[in-house]
Amino acid sequence: MRGRRPPGRRGGFRRARYDVRHGRLQRSLSLLMAAGSAVTAAEVFLEHDRAGFGNRVMWWPVLLGPVGLAAGMAGFADERAARTALPLASAAIAANGLQGTYLHVRGIARKPGGWRMARYNVELGPPLFAPLLMSMVGGMGLLASGLRRER
Repeated sequence: MRGRRPPGRRGGFRRARYDVRHGRLQRSLSLLMAAGSAVTAAEVFLEHDRAGFGNRVMWWPVLLGPVGLAAGMAGFADERAARTALPLASAAIAANGLQGTYLHVRGIARKPGGWRMARYNVELGPPLFAPLLMSMVGGMGLLASGLRRER
């Protein structure tokens, strides 16, 4: 029955492989979500600042970045936070990413030529796939909140 018993504390790579195989990734994925949230918020700030924050809604993903960072760190540190705060913050981040995708698609459509000049407007208009990165970060947090915790 080799491989069924969890490796000892010194397992390192073996321990990580065991955790992945058995769905024990809550702490690791919470930490990745926190890091992804911080990086994404910084990138969104730079891009929306370049656009002059022409719409108030452009601030939402910037403000949700620190919320995701805090929830991810809390989910890493505490199992209760991983089951309560992490899914709430992650759902808000994922929903905001979907909303941003809609707004970016609409922004491309409003450029001169709209979707008839898709190649030009997708390259020079609002980034089409960037808000989906936000949704992916939120999805990581939602996934983390449902997984089992590492030992």
